[in-house]
Amino acid sequence: MSTFFDASSDDHEVVAGLLGRPVAARFAVVVRRASGSPVVIENEPHLRDGTPLPTLFWLVDAELHDAVSRLEGESGVHRFEDLVDADELAATHREYAALREKAVVRHDLVQPSGGVGGTRVGVKCLHAHLAYFLVGGSDPVGALVAEAVRVPPVVICEVR
Repeated sequence: MSTFFDASSDDHEVVAGLLGRPVAARFAVVVRRASGSPVVIENEPHLRDGTPLPTLFWLVDAELHDAVSRLEGESGVHRFEDLVDADELAATHREYAALREKAVVRHDLVQPSGGVGGTRVGVKCLHAHLAYFLVGGSDPVGALVAEAVRVPPVVICEVR
């Protein structure tokens, strides 16, 4: 029996619109703008077809996504990676992987691996780091990204 909290049908419609496609995994909205608009979703660690999904927290807010994409386009991944302590970043990846492992519903499948953005070392995706930071994760890269893009007030809904 699944214990993963599913998004409402309204949230499915809104998130699909933000992504430009239906979401391929079960998910829940875990961070919203003060207006109620989804900012971060928590994905079930497997797609509906059983494929492992390493990205537990996904940034879906269009404005923030675009701002973070601009940072990445300006060599932000390397710049932010150079600004944080490697041991602290490694701890962030381990914490993220542990959270994802706790969220696994299908133990009979190949499991996703890696930390934030599916990597074990360094920085792969600033969007994933910001999403993890916004759900309350101890993510030094996410904190720097949040400061750089000036994140508006958000509400954390529920994180397992």
